Formats: sequence, C-alpha cells, structure tokens
Amino acid sequence: MNMHVPASKPAVPAKSAEAPKTAISALWRPALVQAFVKLDPRQLKRSPVMLVVELTAIFTTVLCFIPDADVPTFVAAQIALWLWFTVLFANFAEALAEGRGKARADSLKAGSEGLSARRKQANGSFQIVPATSLRKGDVVRVEAGEMIPGDGEVIEGIAAVNEAAITGESAPVIRESGGDRSAVTGNTRLVSDWLLVKITVNPGESTLDRMIALVEGAKRQKTPNEVALDILLIGLTLIFLLVVVTLQPFAHFANGSLPLVFLVALLVTLIPTTIGGLLSAIGIAGMDRLVRLNVIAKSGRAVEAAGMYTCCCWTRPAPSRSATVAARRCMRHRV
Repeated sequence: MNMHVPASKPAVPAKSAEAPKTAISALWRPALVQAFVKLDPRQLKRSPVMLVVELTAIFTTVLCFIPDADVPTFVAAQIALWLWFTVLFANFAEALAEGRGKARADSLKAGSEGLSARRKQANGSFQIVPATSLRKGDVVRVEAGEMIPGDGEVIEGIAAVNEAAITGESAPVIRESGGDRSAVTGNTRLVSDWLLVKITVNPGESTLDRMIALVEGAKRQKTPNEVALDILLIGLTLIFLLVVVTLQPFAHFANGSLPLVFLVALLVTLIPTTIGGLLSAIGIAGMDRLVRLNVIAKSGRAVEAAGMYTCCCWTRPAPSRSATVAARRCMRHRV
C-alpha cells in the first residue's frame, strides 16, 4: 500500500519562523503577566529567598500607611517599590526563560503533528495509522521522503537518514539492520530507499519527547550543585534574618530605636537576593541554549557538565589523525 506524504518544509523557513516566537518582543507581554501570577506564595515557596523578599515587601507596604516621625512616607514608599520591583524582576526573568523554552518546545511539537505511519499487520499487510497510536513492538515501513514516526531499530533494509532536526548533523547517515547503526530517531527523514523499523518506545518516551520536557522545565530535577546552593542560600538567609532581628533589642538597650522600614531594607540588602531570584531562570535558560545548539541533555547534571567544554568533535567510525589535531587546536584557542 502506498501512502502519499506531503513534502516537508524547508529548514531555513522553519528556523526563520521560529525566531520571532522566541524573540523578546513576542515573549515580554506574556512574561510580564506571569510575573504577577508568580507572586502567589505557593509558587514562590520553591525559592525561599524570594519568598522572604515578597513578605518584606508586603510588610513595608503596610508600614507606608502607618505614620512614623522618624521615616518620611516617601522614603518608605520608595523602599517598598524597590522591593516589589526586585520580586517582579526575578519572576519576569524566570517567566521569560520558561516562555522561550515553551515556544521552542511548541516548534518541536509542530514537527510531529499530523504524522502518520504505515504499520505492519499480522497478515503482512500495512495499515496507515497516526504516529501517536504506535506502541513499543510495532513494526512500520518507512520509504524515501517520509518521516520516521518514532524511535526504533531497523530490522530490514538500508537507507540514508537525515537527522539534522535532532542532532544537527548536516550530512545524512546510513542506517541498516544489524550492527551499531540500526537505531533510528523519530521525526527524522528518510532520504533514500526504505526501512522496516521496530518501534522501541511508547508515546511520551521518545528522544523528542524528552527534549520537549527538558526545555519546558516540567521534569527538570535539580543538580547536586543546585541543591547545595539552595541549602547555602537558605542558611545565609536565616543567619542574616537572625542578625537583623537582634538589632532592635540592642538598640533599645542603648536607649535608641531603629525604624522597621530600615531594618527590612537592611535584611533584603544582606540576603543573597540576586542569586536566589535568578537561579531557576539560569537552569531553564541553560537547557534552552543546548537545544538551540542541537545538543540533547537528558538531565540537569548534563547541562551543568556542558559548561565545562568549549569544543567537541565527532567522526565515524573512529577519530582520524586530522580530527584529533583539529580538536587539539580548537581546545588550545578555546574556540
């Protein structure tokens, strides 16, 4: 049975169409709305430092309506505005990073929408079904010009596959049954001949699905360094909170007084506000940057390790002398 497959969109227009979706001009309005939505303490509890800043902002706002001879109202209002700006800016940075990641994930999802497959039946015939209905163990036939409907293993045939959409490799690669070149990735295009592919993953578990989940940040787990940094930030916040709380009793003991507005401003100045506010945005932006470079990171630890490298070279089937020399030259000049 033959199946008509529409021609794919050229790579260049797809990239140019994707660029406006991830541009700041298209994301700042939704991010600004989300910055106010994220003021919910139930969302800020993931970042204890910013939760403390929001509580101090609320407390300072209340103090603005309480007359105090030692603190002019405009000074208290200015401090409250800066505190609210700090919280909103941190929320805006996180929302902007999430929005850019979701826009890129939507572009990845768009490539698999409406994809169909030619599934092999028990009697040997082929039936056209949606790619989303394929399950682990199904066998599909893919011909030249068609998209591979899911991750799998070639069980029959030999063909050239264009994997640029996933790996970024410009030249097609040969995939054939048996050996170490039998694995194929979903949403890559067959450019010649035909293949019988046995699906090896269920829907939602493919390489593309993992990329989308990582970019969206929905299933991202914190790395050990992030966990350690969170513990450090919480510890420093508690220490400085204790220091600021004890200043008022000392002031009363010395027959003096410290305005509460100034104590609140001092607390926000001492705690690591900047690091605590931008930590989550940095993690999401790191995964988005790797996806833009066509690098698949399967965990937050992998993103963290990617920052240690300045050059990577791959050759098939084994590194040649020229490739080794080129890699050393790149590392020497830190390209």
